Parts: sequence; C-alpha cells; structure tokens
Amino acid sequence: MRTDLLRARLLEALTLKELPRAGWVREGVQQPESVAAHSWGVAWLVLVLCPKHINREQALCIAIVHDLAELRVGDITPHDGVDPQDKAARELAAFSALNTGLPVDLMPFTQAYGNTPEGRFVKACDKLDMALQAQRYGAIQGLALQEFIDSALAKLEPGLLRELAAGASPPEL
Repeated sequence: MRTDLLRARLLEALTLKELPRAGWVREGVQQPESVAAHSWGVAWLVLVLCPKHINREQALCIAIVHDLAELRVGDITPHDGVDPQDKAARELAAFSALNTGLPVDLMPFTQAYGNTPEGRFVKACDKLDMALQAQRYGAIQGLALQEFIDSALAKLEPGLLRELAAGASPPEL
C-alpha cells in the first residue's frame, strides 16, 4: 500500500468538514453545518434509532460514507437543475476515485445506500436529519425552512422517523 496515496485520501476526506451544505447556504442560514457534520448527524440517528432487524454496523458504515463523493462533485441539490442520473454518475466516478488507495473497499457501502434494508434506513435517517436541522435552524435563526421538512416528509414512510421529522413544535434548545 502506498502511504502517500493513503495520506492524500485521508486528508482529502477531512475537507468534508469545510464543505457547507448547499441548501442551508441558499436559504441564508448563518454558519450552516458542513457535509461532515450532516454525515455525523445521520450516523447519530442510525446509532440511536436503528431497529433490531437492521444491521447497525452496516448502517453506520453507509451513513459515514454516504456523502463522501461530495468532496469532488460538491453538494448538488435539486435546485441546481442537475439530472439525477447525471448526479449519480458523477458521484459514482468521484467515489470510485476516492476509494482507490484505501486499505478497505468502501464501494459496497455507497452501493448499498438506498438499495438494501440498511441503505434504505440510512437514506430515511438522511431525510430525518435534514428535517430536524431545518427545525433547529428555524427555531434558532427565525428562518422559514418548511420546504426542507416537507421534502423529508414526502420521502419518509409512516412511523417513528416521519413523526420525528414532522415535529409538532420547534425543539427546545
């Protein structure tokens, strides 16, 4: 294994800490979360809310890497007008390149996102994280971010995650 390539990949992954979430920037959120903070939020939700029939370890791995490709392609949102198939192709190419030189193959985790029971659960937690963050920013900064909550609700099945995303009132902070 080439340590120079491994070091480069490890350092590049750390830049997720500096990449702000594009949707929050577009809406004028002050000090918006980074993509890395979002990924942590999704992993936190997976850890805490994982049902017994879901492999928690697999789901956590998927949550950690689910937005890694954004290092290279950026945080593409529906407002950017990028065709979903084009976005997926860009992200797959970026992830494949980022996977090179690592001592572990991360490709199965990115391929599982949305496509396995664990991947679908992580995708649901991704939507829940967005809704909860919208509630938080709305409460703290007085912003109208209902579109993010509505977007999450449109993709969440009835049950606990949907109830949490709907949030009857702003959370106490």
